[in-house]
Amino acid sequence: MADAPQSASLSPPRRSAPRPTGDRVFSAIAVGAGVAILTVLAGVAIFLIVEAWPAITAPAEDLPGDQSLVSSIAALAFGTCLAAALAIVIAVPVAIGVSLFISHYAPRWMAQPLGLVVDLLAAVPSIVYGLWGIAVLGPASVPLQQWLAEHLGWIPLFSGPATATGRTMFVVGIVLAVMILPIVSAIAREVFSQTPRAQIEAALALGATRWEMIRMAVLPFGRSAVIGASMLGLGRALGETMAVAIILSVSGDVTFNLISSANPSTIAANIALDFPESSGVAVNALIASGLVLFAITLAVNIVARAIIARTEGARA
Repeated sequence: MADAPQSASLSPPRRSAPRPTGDRVFSAIAVGAGVAILTVLAGVAIFLIVEAWPAITAPAEDLPGDQSLVSSIAALAFGTCLAAALAIVIAVPVAIGVSLFISHYAPRWMAQPLGLVVDLLAAVPSIVYGLWGIAVLGPASVPLQQWLAEHLGWIPLFSGPATATGRTMFVVGIVLAVMILPIVSAIAREVFSQTPRAQIEAALALGATRWEMIRMAVLPFGRSAVIGASMLGLGRALGETMAVAIILSVSGDVTFNLISSANPSTIAANIALDFPESSGVAVNALIASGLVLFAITLAVNIVARAIIARTEGARA
């Protein structure tokens, strides 16, 4: 009887069952897709660095405008960040309100068609948004911009003088907000609708109103999704080209004034407008600005992932 444990310990270990063929194929495809994405990303970064290097090392007198590469790209990066930030400030509250209305307020017969209409905004080409902005929204916003200059001119954003054409950063921000609205709204709406029913019913059972239930149960549950959706929308706004190029009246100035004719350009719009007529080191300078836009977008996504991970960790 004493030899029984020893013989049991000497028995050969059991071999794990082989993984099904489907699991192995799917795992290989998933790994290959991840490696392919990283390879493409690294290839784009290497291409941008190699093509931008002649402009980085060129003297200022050889570059367009006879100014250093850093100063010219800094002005474009400022305009890019200003337009994207304005779009996010406008779009995110509206998208959250639309998502909450569709998921928790609207009757079922209205919620689904309204959700489809909002999602259809993402299918409109950017050039159509640009034409709408310059032909409709711009002229219609002139009275509002003049009112802002008269009554809120003490704020640097509306210091004026207001332009008579409407081709301002203010209009660009509104158009970009409309363009990223369906992205933020679709993600937020799906997450808000997946709030655990037990949390909703518990809040209502304790006497909370519908808004208090949303504030205590729905919004905390969807916080990370709203942040992620906002960062996706920010990435779209940072890289938007045609709508900005059509609407904006560019002067090259670095200013926070949103309603005057002095507007900074964005990196993407500047590349689209200047690339056909550029040659030599001017092309390398445009590619260098594209490298900066690539870095800004990559940094935004990294920060977004860090915020989402920290939010989910705090909730857990």
